[in-house]
Amino acid sequence: MASTLTLVSRPALPRDRFDELLAQLVNRLPAAAEAIFSVHESATRWVAKTRIENIDALDLRTEALASFDTLVDSGFFSADEACVTVLDSALTDAKRILLLMDVDSTLIKQEVIELLAAHAGREQEVAAVTEAAMRGELDFAQSLIQRVATLKGLPESVLPEVISRVIYSDGARELVQRMHAAGHIVGVVSGGFQQILDPLAQELKLDHALANTLGITDGLLDGTVHGQIVDRAMKEKMLRAWAAEHGISMSATIAAGDGANDLDMVTAAGLGVAFNAKPALREQAGARIDFSRLDVIADLVLDDFDA
Repeated sequence: MASTLTLVSRPALPRDRFDELLAQLVNRLPAAAEAIFSVHESATRWVAKTRIENIDALDLRTEALASFDTLVDSGFFSADEACVTVLDSALTDAKRILLLMDVDSTLIKQEVIELLAAHAGREQEVAAVTEAAMRGELDFAQSLIQRVATLKGLPESVLPEVISRVIYSDGARELVQRMHAAGHIVGVVSGGFQQILDPLAQELKLDHALANTLGITDGLLDGTVHGQIVDRAMKEKMLRAWAAEHGISMSATIAAGDGANDLDMVTAAGLGVAFNAKPALREQAGARIDFSRLDVIADLVLDDFDA
């Protein structure tokens, strides 16, 4: 088996600082002692990669993340300076990859239900419940029902206004474009709402998009969610279903999110990515991006730097 060890810097990290981080990391990884790294520039980030033959990717990833954490704990550098991971050749050599992302606080910077709740004067109350749910302290389905109930009576006309306020995460557009240019599949699955997600998915030309459906009666939000709630189990289910639909093995899938509701799909994927995530998810992910560039995911898996 072959594995690819990758280190990606935050934007605008000086090259000498990046080289120092890479050297410190390699010094703690015996398997990488003789490795020769290729170093590329991606936008304003540095990307170093090396392929190591005859080593288990999961074992090397565990060692690399532990070494990274040791360097952070020692104060040598901070977690938001770089992202490290190890990828199995089943992912790096795959002809087609499925990337599945969460939406709120991942694909976009906001939590949509909080944007809606602001119209009902309940934003702080809803935000507190959302935060607890993303930390894994509350059952997501029950917390969603509780939060959506606060929206009862809002006019349907608030939906376009909320859509207009959505801000994509830094690098979100670039990530989708790069993955599509490489021939890969990109989808999103959200604990948010289909009425908000559909125009975003159309704009980005996403291959798949699923979220909850807000109940609307006589032009007013009725405070309910229609159909099955998109919770953590549903997210994993859709990861598997869409991978199967495209003939993609689970080892060639990537799942990215920020909260406990993303945990099942992140741990099921060939590579799970924690994007500025809560501890419940961050501790279980194979890659942790602790700075604001979502297209680092493309840096990890693609070799399109000269394109």
